[in-house]
Amino acid sequence: MKIFLDTADVEEIRTGVSWGIVDGVTTNPSHIAASGRPFREVVEEICDICPGPISAEVISTEAEGMIEEARMVSSWKPNIVVKIPVIKEGIKAIPVLAQEDIKVNATVCFSANQALLAAKAGATYISPFVGRLDTVGHDGMLLAEEILQIYRNYGFTTEVIVAAVRHPLHVAQAALMGAHITTMRFNILEQMFNHPLTDAGVEQFLADWNAAGLSS
Repeated sequence: MKIFLDTADVEEIRTGVSWGIVDGVTTNPSHIAASGRPFREVVEEICDICPGPISAEVISTEAEGMIEEARMVSSWKPNIVVKIPVIKEGIKAIPVLAQEDIKVNATVCFSANQALLAAKAGATYISPFVGRLDTVGHDGMLLAEEILQIYRNYGFTTEVIVAAVRHPLHVAQAALMGAHITTMRFNILEQMFNHPLTDAGVEQFLADWNAAGLSS
């Protein structure tokens, strides 16, 4: 399973890439706004740091505007993927972009039906927001599992990005069900390293080594 960082913080991205485990990045208008920097400047820097797919979202809510924005944004760097919301106008825009070989991440997905439409339209990726569903009392990971099954049933090549994860358990569940990608905040990626027994084991080994007076 590929791991993407969900952020526009370039220092977080640099760190994650330096660990050798980050395969791509997803951004959104909120992330870009929080950076306090121009949209293009941030996206291009992220593309230079991480050679994998970098998702950048359109602002338009009508198909024509989405298409024009997508053409512009995708021209900045070869690894840019354009995020298009799975609203009617977004689904309308996706086939046009697919015909032009512009990669699309169909985003803010909350139902299997939306995911089906996005795949039929030619989206490169689908992003079910699992944590937001959990917040309103639904099972977000069940949605991810349903989407994966539908795509397997019909041979869709759209890859599933499990998005809006809230903790490392979501990541493990995504990997177990065969999700192609999980995108996460930097702090969740950091948490994946941690286990108290690992810390205790390392401390014990070092203590025993030092007590024995050994040298390397």
